[in-house]
Amino acid sequence: MKVRFWGVRGSIPVPGPDTVRVGGNTSCVELQTQDREVIIIDAGTGIRLLGLDLARRPTERLIAVLMFSHTHWDHIQGLPFFTPATVRQNRVVVLGERRMDRRLEQILAGQMVDAYLPFTLEDLRADLLIKEVHDGEKIVVGDSTSVLPRRLHHPGGVFGFRIVNQGRTVVYASDVSHPIDKPDPNVVDLARNADLLIHDAQYTPEEKRQHADWGHSSWTDAVHVAQQANVQQLALFHHDPLHTDDDLEEIERQAQAMFPGAFLAREGMEVTLE
Repeated sequence: MKVRFWGVRGSIPVPGPDTVRVGGNTSCVELQTQDREVIIIDAGTGIRLLGLDLARRPTERLIAVLMFSHTHWDHIQGLPFFTPATVRQNRVVVLGERRMDRRLEQILAGQMVDAYLPFTLEDLRADLLIKEVHDGEKIVVGDSTSVLPRRLHHPGGVFGFRIVNQGRTVVYASDVSHPIDKPDPNVVDLARNADLLIHDAQYTPEEKRQHADWGHSSWTDAVHVAQQANVQQLALFHHDPLHTDDDLEEIERQAQAMFPGAFLAREGMEVTLE
């Protein structure tokens, strides 16, 4: 299974000279399974680059699964610019949770109205199947990939995902919060023995104390989850828009001193799980 990071930033895109090494696009991760299924997690601005790359790949028809952890702006804002969604012969299955008493399709369509864009959700010509899924509902993708969504702590709710393909496990836990003194046991359980944990690391511990109710983790929270869950590798993800490349690389050094399998998720980085 291959994992590629197309957007690693939280809250808002931050292009510029201080973010060029780590990346400034918002959340989007691609998984390619051993049986060539394409699974996309979140559609921040990084999904635009992914779409351009998919369009260059030698295939007549793209069939992909796009999973939304939640529908905050930095996780959906790239969807209107996802090129494969404009190609009629492509098929994109969209999975996510009903939020705030509104259907997922209504929420996604709500960002694509004439006040914001010159086209609507209906103008995306691909075969779009939008399906709402529930906490703990195991989903089968293709022939041999299972996805388990679990509801975690974040304002308005968020899904973490446990994705298993042919003996390899990736866990995605972005936009999650933990108690001040210990990791959330639900996150630890979701991540148990994963080959790769992609975890929210927006804050330093000091910043988390200042923004304890904003629904995000510190990088030390991510490390503690990785240690308790016995994961192999930890990707620090959803970087704060105020953190420069230098800031983040210092965080990476400190995290690796505590957990050698930790690394910064960087835009364009590919991780192969043999």
